[in-house]
Amino acid sequence: MKTLAQQENTAAIDPDIQSVDLESPIMMGTLEIKSIEIRKPNVTALQGVKIADLLNGDVTAICNVIPRVSTPTLTKSQINQLEPSDLAQIGGVLVLFLQPKSVRVEHLRQQ
Repeated sequence: MKTLAQQENTAAIDPDIQSVDLESPIMMGTLEIKSIEIRKPNVTALQGVKIADLLNGDVTAICNVIPRVSTPTLTKSQINQLEPSDLAQIGGVLVLFLQPKSVRVEHLRQQ
C-alpha cells in the first residue's frame, strides 16, 4: 500500500496511472492484494467494449477492461471477489481516463 505522498508523487510523475486502495483485499495465491494500479486504457484495451457502457458504469464493461489495465493483472475469479465499492472506484478511475486531459488534471488538483 502506498502512502499519500507516494500516491501524489505517482500522480505527478505519471497521470496515466491511478492507484486504487481496496476496501476488502483479494487473494492472489498466498499474496493479499490491498491496492491495484489502473493504467489509462488504450484502444486495444477498449476493444469489444462500448465506451458508453463504461461511462454509464456497466459492470460487465468494467469487468472486461480491468484485466487489460490493472497491475497486478487480475483474473476473472479475482475480479468476482471485488467488493462493489472497489468495483465502483475502479469504474470511476476508468471514466476519468476517458475524459479530456484538462478534466483529469483538474480532478487530480482537487484530490
